[in-house]
Amino acid sequence: MSDENIVDLNERRPSEDWRKYMKLAAIAVILIAIIATIMSNLFIVEQGEYKVVRQFGEVVRIEDEPGLSYKIPFIQSVTTLPKYQMVYDIPPAEINTRDKKRMLADHYAVWRVDDPQMMIANARTIQQAEAIMGELIFSAIRAELGQLDFDEIINEEMTPTRGSFNELVLERVNEALERNQYGVLLTDVRMKRTDLPEANEQAVYRRMISERQSTAQEYLSQGDAEANRIRANTDREVQEMIATATADANEVIGEGEAEAARIYNDAFGRDPEFYQLYRTLESYEQTIGDETVIVLPSDSPYARILMGYID
Repeated sequence: MSDENIVDLNERRPSEDWRKYMKLAAIAVILIAIIATIMSNLFIVEQGEYKVVRQFGEVVRIEDEPGLSYKIPFIQSVTTLPKYQMVYDIPPAEINTRDKKRMLADHYAVWRVDDPQMMIANARTIQQAEAIMGELIFSAIRAELGQLDFDEIINEEMTPTRGSFNELVLERVNEALERNQYGVLLTDVRMKRTDLPEANEQAVYRRMISERQSTAQEYLSQGDAEANRIRANTDREVQEMIATATADANEVIGEGEAEAARIYNDAFGRDPEFYQLYRTLESYEQTIGDETVIVLPSDSPYARILMGYID
């Protein structure tokens, strides 16, 4: 065998520098993997939220203080739950009132997570918790509104009743949530609006219009009656005032005529001839006009005075 076909394996072995570089690279990869693993299992707890740490599906701890925390890789998982209050818009539901009328009730609820561990264990998720609350609220609303007539529900004057109704629903639902340990608390429930099913809506509108028209007609009748009463009282007062004024005027006229007669008598008593002349002149004024023709004896006193012969 020739020397040309012999391979020296020592010459093909990696050098010491190359082996050092490979070790460093391996160590760097391991460190990066460790750091990446650590970083991927760090989590931040923010203000207004719970971080629920679960291990094999069981809750092992709950972080509720803001800051940085850590979970065990591959074994533990983290679920975020809100700490603030949330609004749940309850789907409209059809119910029967006490007077056997159907209506659509539309409500909303304000709620919060009260016990994160119970909430995760029994309700699982926020969506599931809202679904459970929706069923409980609908059941309570149906039971409470079923004890009221339709007019009591829609009448704006029934505000105190509505207030107690909301409180009753709130109390009933919270009792059920606590009894089943769902870990959530209902803080408020309110009625947004009440509607009628389409089949009944027009009939109820017609009835409401008829009732309003009847009420308006009653008000008009009362107004007409009051106007007639005021008009009759005014006419009576006017007649009384006219009668009183006429009596006073007649009294004044009587007093004036009496005074005039007294003056006439007094004047007649002082100078009868002058008074006779005055009365004759007054008669001329009444009897003689532009076309008056009078036939009198020339020696009559009436003619003599008329012609200016005064004795």
